[in-house]
Amino acid sequence: MFVYDERTTDLVLSYCRERLALDPVPLDYGGYEADFSDLLEGLIGPGGNDPQKVLDLFTEHLSTAVVSIDSPRFLSFIPAAPTKDALLFDMVVSSSSLNGASWLLAAGLVAAENQVLSLLAELAGLPPEAGGTFVSGGSAANLSALLVARDTAYAADGPMASAEHGTRPRVAVTGEAHSSVTKAIHVLGADPLVVPTVDHRLTASSLTAALDGAETDAGGPVVAVVATGGTTNAGIVDDLNGSGAVAHQRGMWFHVDAAYGGGALFSPAARTRFAGIEQADSLVIDPHKWLFAPYDCAALLYRDPSLAKAVHTQDAAYLSAFRSAPRAPGRPPVGGRRGGRRDEPGLGEEPWNPTDYAFQLSRRSRGLPLWFSLAVHGTDAYRNAVETAIATARDATELIKTTPHTELVREPELSILLFRRRGWTRGDYERWSSRILSDQIALCVPTTWEGEPVARLALLHPETTLAIVQQVLASMA
Repeated sequence: MFVYDERTTDLVLSYCRERLALDPVPLDYGGYEADFSDLLEGLIGPGGNDPQKVLDLFTEHLSTAVVSIDSPRFLSFIPAAPTKDALLFDMVVSSSSLNGASWLLAAGLVAAENQVLSLLAELAGLPPEAGGTFVSGGSAANLSALLVARDTAYAADGPMASAEHGTRPRVAVTGEAHSSVTKAIHVLGADPLVVPTVDHRLTASSLTAALDGAETDAGGPVVAVVATGGTTNAGIVDDLNGSGAVAHQRGMWFHVDAAYGGGALFSPAARTRFAGIEQADSLVIDPHKWLFAPYDCAALLYRDPSLAKAVHTQDAAYLSAFRSAPRAPGRPPVGGRRGGRRDEPGLGEEPWNPTDYAFQLSRRSRGLPLWFSLAVHGTDAYRNAVETAIATARDATELIKTTPHTELVREPELSILLFRRRGWTRGDYERWSSRILSDQIALCVPTTWEGEPVARLALLHPETTLAIVQQVLASMA
């Protein structure tokens, strides 16, 4: 089991080469083929199988029963478009048996990941001391950040310090927030304070009104405000400037979930929509969405990482070695905490352990593929790729407006478009969605907007062309 086998290596690498060379990546069919019991029956048992047999089963049957998220025709949910270099370096990470939990075990890897976190923090306008870690996705990031917000509220000067025993904290959130935010609030034993939106956006005035009402009702203290930097359903950016100011005026934690929209920070034109994001106490950006990294990769940043460290650090006898970082004899300092802005920790100094900034302990170095791709291509290439999607969304908007049988629901802010086919019911949308996937035109599933079924396009892949959008619209005629 632990001996290098050249034949198996060649088999797997050959498959990887073929997969990487697909141009374009096909959609395939996903869950429409649902029963694999006959295929898998007896495959795993006391004895093994020839690697060729197992790989053939995967290649011919399992790997085609997916919908490829990195296809330029994947236009639902939030697509992915990992660069080839990021995918290749993900293979390096996988084959290297890395545990990126601590500086002791992975100092060089942590330094590289922190260089990327430093770049994202700088784009967001966070202070130089900001930092954090990479986690699996927005769900883990939102939960980790709100755990810090909740526990920080129990500090001597926090809003929960004088609360009666048994009082549950509350988190201000809108109905447009990602479902993982409300799930995190539930997991943390808190309650949501649902803030009404103005045109589906959190504003300073609506937040102020909700917080004023919360001061006199029977609920617990509001300890945090969650704003969204690009809602998943419609790509709407909240009033980050106003809501952040209100949160801080009232001594509340300000969390920004920019899991989808944060990639737009690379675009100078789109950056203006995110005014106020620099006020965030915690910030989430998912590079496996709009920053062309493989799954799973979410960047979690804190304005003051020491607050997160106080909450997330795990204490155990066997982990005490994580608290110091001895340097190899004769080895010079290398980039440490955030992007090399600080030297490598020396003897007796506290190292930068990624596990201190989220609820995870063991972790793969999931930020390295993004680091490699950024280093290879440069930030200008990333800016151009992001702006290509925004431009396609702008052109697609005009196309929807001029197509006789379609109607734009609202002007897009980033790269998500909502539109309707006049006269259609939900059943019509669902039959159409199934048909165009079967025809390999696109994955485009309906959503709900203000109680009505509508179509939705999530344009993220730089190779999703206007011609593909035209095919989608023509298929609705």
